[in-house]
Amino acid sequence: MNIADKLEILGDAAKYDVACTSSGCDRNAEMGKLGNAVAAGCCHSFTPDGRCVSLLKVLFTNSCIYDCAYCVNRVSNETPRVAFKPRELADLTIDFYRRNYIEGLFLSSGVLKNPDYTTELMIETLRILREEHQFNGYIHAKAIPGASPELTDRLGRLCDRISLNLELPSQKSLSYLAPDKGKQDLISPMKQIRDSIREDKDTQALMKKQTHYITKATPKRKGRAFAPAGQSTQMIIGATPESDYEILRLTGSLYKVLGMKRVFFSAYLPVNQGDHRLPTSQKVQLDREHRLYQADWLLRFYKYDVEEIIGPDAPFLDPQLDPKANWALNHLDLFPLEINKASYESLLRVPGIGVRGARYIMKARKERALGEDEVKKLGIAFKRARYFITCNGTYTGKGTPFTPEGIRPHLVAPIKGGERGSRSKKVIPGQMSLFEEEPLTVQAESITPPKLPASSLAAPDWGAQLYWQAETAKRSRS
Repeated sequence: MNIADKLEILGDAAKYDVACTSSGCDRNAEMGKLGNAVAAGCCHSFTPDGRCVSLLKVLFTNSCIYDCAYCVNRVSNETPRVAFKPRELADLTIDFYRRNYIEGLFLSSGVLKNPDYTTELMIETLRILREEHQFNGYIHAKAIPGASPELTDRLGRLCDRISLNLELPSQKSLSYLAPDKGKQDLISPMKQIRDSIREDKDTQALMKKQTHYITKATPKRKGRAFAPAGQSTQMIIGATPESDYEILRLTGSLYKVLGMKRVFFSAYLPVNQGDHRLPTSQKVQLDREHRLYQADWLLRFYKYDVEEIIGPDAPFLDPQLDPKANWALNHLDLFPLEINKASYESLLRVPGIGVRGARYIMKARKERALGEDEVKKLGIAFKRARYFITCNGTYTGKGTPFTPEGIRPHLVAPIKGGERGSRSKKVIPGQMSLFEEEPLTVQAESITPPKLPASSLAAPDWGAQLYWQAETAKRSRS
């Protein structure tokens, strides 16, 4: 099979992996090397299902020894199986980069023969890119569960970001839908990656500190930095019955305990038919995925605790209202805030005011008292914020009762974006797409996930374990 046919199959198979659209690290061009990396990301390409990415997203192989119920590449599926050779994929990446089609590589893979064998092939691919082609651009690699620690370390030193999919929100769900994968195959390498990143950062800091006082005790780095853009993970939402509360509690613990840079959510897509373990509905929970990403944003950038966003009494996020607005409506006793006196932390809690808007407000009010006209010019969503603020003592939500029932209709709005796989988004003229097949089209609507059988409920839940580790660490610090 020629390389173009392999790329068509393996590029299409990679669309179910969620790729970050920014590199997370800056690296300048170097003499004799090809490319650089910019933290903010770079130009985008469109995958067959409509996702917009900045990387060549591809599997090394779609052959796999595992039979995960939700995976299109499961061993029991009858599908053409192909694999790149390391040099084929490395040369293809460089060719695309030189043509300005891509700015980096996102490499994942099925498990061919065994985890170590597959990881060695991925390592050889990245070695050719880094050492022979002197490629200095961004690379995101998916670690293979069950691979030896030595190979995971080598892989992490050839890529910028490394990730390992948690797959499902609980250990009992994983044992039910992916019985070939175990807890230690996932959690142990995540801990190794966390520790390696921390060790490398400590070594860099010590080397900078001792620049002028080099001694024999100065530690030596092992070549390239280990995953300088950090590690991330991905979990499937909607294939199993976990609530949003359970998912977000696990997410918060992954950030605190395992030092994740990013947790990605992927709404379950019904790619396999006839498996009784999977939901029978063809609906895809894109609205739920969107709300989870909004809640994740609050955890990472607005310093919310999980218990502030959602609780066990109402374990699912409001599909009609974003989590920040929902929190504000439930805490109207803290509002309205006087825009000229509120603290920075309080401004961040106002729907419609983001991190940048809060900073602009703090800076502008040093010069003069801010009225409604001035606030509108400071980069905030005033149509949303107006119901929660006052300007010079004047309430800006005139004519609206200051009650949850009065404000809520003004904040409820349908989630834009349509169905995954649709081509409703405007494509910039001249934008090149790698493939032209008709995308997978599914209807975006909430579904009721299946119940797990009683036999799968005996295993301890890793989400609860990580959560209590995070809580214990928090209490010890306080």
